Amino acid sequence: MQTLRSFASVLALGASVFATGALAKSDITIAMQLEPPHLDPTSAAAQAIDSVVYTNIFEGLTRFMGDGSVVPGLAESWEISEDGTVYTFKLHDGVTFHDGTTMDAEDVKFTLDRATAEDSANAQKALFAAIESVEVVDPLTVKVTLSEPTGNFLFNMAWGDAVIVSADSIDTIKTNPVGTGAFTFGNWMQGDSITLNRNPNYWGDQPALETATFKFISDPTAAFAAMMAEDVDVFDNFPAPENLPQFEADRRFQVLVGTTEGETIVSTNNKKPPFDDIRVRQALAHAIDRQAIIDGAMFGYGTPIGTHFAPHNPAYVDLTGTSAYDPKKAAELLADAGYEKGFETTLHLPPPSYARRGGEIVAAQLAEVGIKAEIINVEWAQWLETVFKGKDYDLTIVSHTEPMDIGIYARPDYYFQYDSLDAQTLMDILNGTTDPDERKKLLGEMQRLIANDFVNGYLFQLAKLGVAKAGVQGLWKNAPTAAIDLTQISWSE
Repeated sequence: MQTLRSFASVLALGASVFATGALAKSDITIAMQLEPPHLDPTSAAAQAIDSVVYTNIFEGLTRFMGDGSVVPGLAESWEISEDGTVYTFKLHDGVTFHDGTTMDAEDVKFTLDRATAEDSANAQKALFAAIESVEVVDPLTVKVTLSEPTGNFLFNMAWGDAVIVSADSIDTIKTNPVGTGAFTFGNWMQGDSITLNRNPNYWGDQPALETATFKFISDPTAAFAAMMAEDVDVFDNFPAPENLPQFEADRRFQVLVGTTEGETIVSTNNKKPPFDDIRVRQALAHAIDRQAIIDGAMFGYGTPIGTHFAPHNPAYVDLTGTSAYDPKKAAELLADAGYEKGFETTLHLPPPSYARRGGEIVAAQLAEVGIKAEIINVEWAQWLETVFKGKDYDLTIVSHTEPMDIGIYARPDYYFQYDSLDAQTLMDILNGTTDPDERKKLLGEMQRLIANDFVNGYLFQLAKLGVAKAGVQGLWKNAPTAAIDLTQISWSE
């Protein structure tokens, strides 16, 4: 009788589970085009790192939400001094790192001191430039003193470059990241995938997903095949926009078209002849037909830009007319600069489709005015080493996906090596300004300055093109920062 009762119980349990929909999936496979070079967001500029680890493994004092708002993260609250130079953060109690150690004010101090150190490898070290000192008041309270008021400080602390890390695990952070997030690092099959697992000891709300696998598929044709075969559940930033109508017509899928912070530009080495001559940079800008690139490389997805700022931001100024497509004017400028017969240059293209496909069109347009650009296709790690770090390039195409990052134009050592005292002074004033209206005015001035200096060739704001199975919920439609936030994702029953 015991056997019969047990068998009946199993049947009843199975019927109950089936009836209540408790068998809803708790795992997901998300495809990405680029594989991260490593998993430390505090020591590299690669967007793919944040896509995997931001909010999932690592958390900051503040964080971005999918709508672009900045909300409390590991800091449950904060107080700001009247003069705007002292931020006192109150941390959540009971937060532990994935290795079981407690996260407290000492870890915040370690993280910020590491970011501001002279030998810091942080790719966005400028975010922390105003920090004068970090003081541990007690285990759950940390006081950050700034050298001057910084209106964007809480925004800066939400970047992936500012997540809180532990001194105990810093030596292996690149291959075995240990954070405080809702997911722990599982394994990394190099060249294939990274798996994360739900953190049972997470201090916040438990996510619906138990496991998440990030699958790396670089080829657009393979990306289309993988989605159509349902081998993957989601493809974040789908690299073949020409295939989106097929997914839209297929009930198995949903297509999410949104915005990103990705200013896609023909980045120019401003210190390297002939691009140290503003007439040549201006000629480059007028030789480019933005809409032809958007139509040809992105199949119409993307918004033309004339400066380094997102069109969806309220402070955006439309300056596309400053560098309107005018090949005749481009040729005249080149002749005036002494290049009547044109010149030869190089164009480094990293793997993303916007760069490889867009680069072919840009090279053809430049050739029309006598600029012969040799295309050099490079892998992402090579681009970071040669172009971004080494500054050994003439032209390149890349999408800057960091949120509101116009401040890079005030950094003469940044890879496009634009050294402008006016830009540096303007950013100093902006960083010390907290009044919203005044900040908007100053941001407009900064946009005009770099547009009129033709620092780079400004192409378009990258659209966020996502494809997912119909049952996936909680995906970010827009990308206010580079992230695939697993904490809100679930499957409909």
